[in-house]
Amino acid sequence: MNDRIGEILVQQGLLTPADLEHALSLQQERGGRLGQILIAEKIVRPEAFYPQLAAQMGFNFISRIADREIDLEIIRKLPIHFAKHYQILPIEVRDDHLVVASADPLNFFALDDLRMLMGMEILPTLAPSDVILEAINRVYDRAAESAERAMDELSKENLDMLAQELEEPKDLLDASDEAPIIRLVNSLLFQAIKERASDIHIEPFERDVSVRFRIDGELREKIRPPKRFQNSIASRVKIMGGLNIAEKRLPQDGRIRIKLAGKDVDIRLSTIPVAHGERIVMRLLDKTSVILNLEDLGLDGDMLTKVNRMINRPNGIILVTGPTGSGKTTTIYAALTRINRPDLNIITVEDPVEYQIQGIGQIQVNPKINLTFASGLRHILRQDPDVIMVGEIRDVETAEIAIQSSLTGHLVLSTLHTNDAAGALTRLLDMGVEPFLVASTLAATMAQRLVRVLCQCKQLYQPVDEEIAEIGLHRDQVPPDGFYRPVGCDHCLQTGYLGRSAIYELLMVDDEVRDLIVKRSDSVTIKKAAMRNGMRTLRDDGALKVISGVTSVAEVLSVTREDIL
Repeated sequence: MNDRIGEILVQQGLLTPADLEHALSLQQERGGRLGQILIAEKIVRPEAFYPQLAAQMGFNFISRIADREIDLEIIRKLPIHFAKHYQILPIEVRDDHLVVASADPLNFFALDDLRMLMGMEILPTLAPSDVILEAINRVYDRAAESAERAMDELSKENLDMLAQELEEPKDLLDASDEAPIIRLVNSLLFQAIKERASDIHIEPFERDVSVRFRIDGELREKIRPPKRFQNSIASRVKIMGGLNIAEKRLPQDGRIRIKLAGKDVDIRLSTIPVAHGERIVMRLLDKTSVILNLEDLGLDGDMLTKVNRMINRPNGIILVTGPTGSGKTTTIYAALTRINRPDLNIITVEDPVEYQIQGIGQIQVNPKINLTFASGLRHILRQDPDVIMVGEIRDVETAEIAIQSSLTGHLVLSTLHTNDAAGALTRLLDMGVEPFLVASTLAATMAQRLVRVLCQCKQLYQPVDEEIAEIGLHRDQVPPDGFYRPVGCDHCLQTGYLGRSAIYELLMVDDEVRDLIVKRSDSVTIKKAAMRNGMRTLRDDGALKVISGVTSVAEVLSVTREDIL
């Protein structure tokens, strides 16, 4: 290795000398490898960095791992914790050598251990660490018991109850529990996280039990266990959540902490009694997958500039509105992360605290001890905050304290359940807040919805005039190649969509809107005034994402049906 990797990247034009100097100063300050810093700071893209690193080190480079071609017999000899710890994965046997993908081919200790374990010489190949870890999760899932296989075992055994508690969270892929019910529940959790599910629904019916996953906002049925295993499944889940397994007549709420494929996952657990037993819903909160970047959420251009200006105000109230599950809290988390710095004191009061953000004080609402949004907000004001986040404004008391906080020099961010941005203004008035207080403190309201993102298998087509008009566009605004529509492939589970993005409607409270608030004008009048002043509606923002190929016309129309004046 004659040249340093940084110098090579500069020579290749992938890095400027100033960028290299900045990265080296960060390395001196934080420690760690230069490549990791360059990628983390988004100075160099991983696909540009790793081939150069491989060439410098004298190794072959692979950017993708086709795990379906990997021999599972080889995988079964290698413990998953070893593979994950050293970020190493056997790929194939070639000329009596075991070809392995490694994020660090110069880790000779790990390679020597692998050679002794496998009994053959090792031929290392460089691959990005995230590619290796994703492949490890997929391959070991194939090698492990699936939910369907666990179901087959259940059908052979007549298990009624179980009483094995989860200890300190351990990786479920490393679990060696023999009870089929335990393996079934573990397999469901693993499959749900692998398929990016946000919720697991377990619902008993007269003759069987339905298990469904909510993926990208849509429920999809996965398995239907026999009725006789209903109580065992419910008991296992309740034990994991620390609930009373004997209490089946009252709703219960709990929390499960697990580690799965190296990821820390919090699970909010809710059980309610229904006609044929207990209905269970588990909300999966993957701490490693939360998006804390405004650009990645779907904000761009002029709207991103306005949001950045709003969240850097010294005072005022910013409200994010939308129905349950529309990503309001994630947007506020991203905004707080953007402004989070040592010279600002940021405190939140939430119900619940879904994700913990380093450097921000987060308070969990607890009505049992009278710690409500309103009381928590009062106590926050004694903590000398600069920025306050209130999980939700539910009543006039909380709204008035938030307004007083704004009047005394604090920036307040919160959420409301309304259909559009203008509706948030009239909702505050309906709660009983004085119009002049709303007009003088509210800086902006932002409505949002989530739309599914088209998978890479998307297909171009020419839309008809009716479709173009329905989304609020003209024929001359349609790209020459047309729009994209979903197709479906193995990557997106044949749905045509993979992941979600947000569409936004940002209403800036200007002088005209303030006058309308004081006059108690209705939300339609306020919305029309904002549109005259350049506000982009939810459907307008959705149309732009259709034009850019992010989502489909049908998807935008499905979430903006009410967005018509």
